[in-house]
Amino acid sequence: MPDPAVLPRQDAIRTGPRTGRDRGVDTARLLTSCQDGPGIVAAITSFLHARGANIIASDQNSTDAEGGTFFQRIEFHLPDVSTRLPELEREFDAEVAIRFGMTFRLRAAEVPQRVAVFVSKFDHCLLDLLWRYRRGELPVDIVQVVSNHPDLAEDVESFGIPFAHIPVTKATKQEAEAKQLALLDGRVDLIVMARYMQILSGDFLDQVGVPVINIHHSFLPAFAGASPYEQAKNRGVKLVGATAHYATVDLDEGPIIEQDVARVTHRESTHEMTRRGADIERLVLARAVAWHCDDRVLLHGNTTIVF
Repeated sequence: MPDPAVLPRQDAIRTGPRTGRDRGVDTARLLTSCQDGPGIVAAITSFLHARGANIIASDQNSTDAEGGTFFQRIEFHLPDVSTRLPELEREFDAEVAIRFGMTFRLRAAEVPQRVAVFVSKFDHCLLDLLWRYRRGELPVDIVQVVSNHPDLAEDVESFGIPFAHIPVTKATKQEAEAKQLALLDGRVDLIVMARYMQILSGDFLDQVGVPVINIHHSFLPAFAGASPYEQAKNRGVKLVGATAHYATVDLDEGPIIEQDVARVTHRESTHEMTRRGADIERLVLARAVAWHCDDRVLLHGNTTIVF
């Protein structure tokens, strides 16, 4: 049966394949997961072949050859696939998915995912996403920016994207989240927290109905609270980095999509460490958003399969 939780890695930032406005028409992606066993790949490929589809990319993984969970991502070309998707979904469910107890998602590749970006005052991740979006480097349509501060309104509007200032305080958090939900209702497929310095409540995550990707700094060891780079400098940290993950009620403990690090030494100042950390945050978040929106990320418990 279709599973909205099978989330839609795109290697554009690493290796530069087709992205955004360059992707062709008549192409779709099929993401599947089920208990592993013989005959799954044969059934899926036979189904597509019988309908005249040409498979142009395929990735698969099993968590265990005996009794594990099987994951697959197939990209295929089929004339008029966008209009045929509802029919293909019904037929695949009846002929393949039910047989294997499979969850799946079928989506037209040419349709960009609608994204809202949440941000506070730090602009580096936001502006990087907007710049990549304008250049067609991300398979997204950024439809809204939401901020609890007004500082970045002019920057955002220069890209022709609506900016909504919704202040958040401890006393008004529930009201602010209600305004955010009303603003985004039915308009987005993904929310990206581009250094949004507020914790989204469990009620918000339950009601918004779309995945949320967050970015935060990563240190070994980790430093929470204010001035993390100053804390890291004072402890002689040798690595700075960033983690992009799906947001859950467990704060920064959601399934990880992408991470990266850079080595630092005692010679770097706190300012230089902060700058290098921001560079990594930009890249890691852009990769995570691109991979998600290119249907390369599948959830497996609290971990991810990233093709």
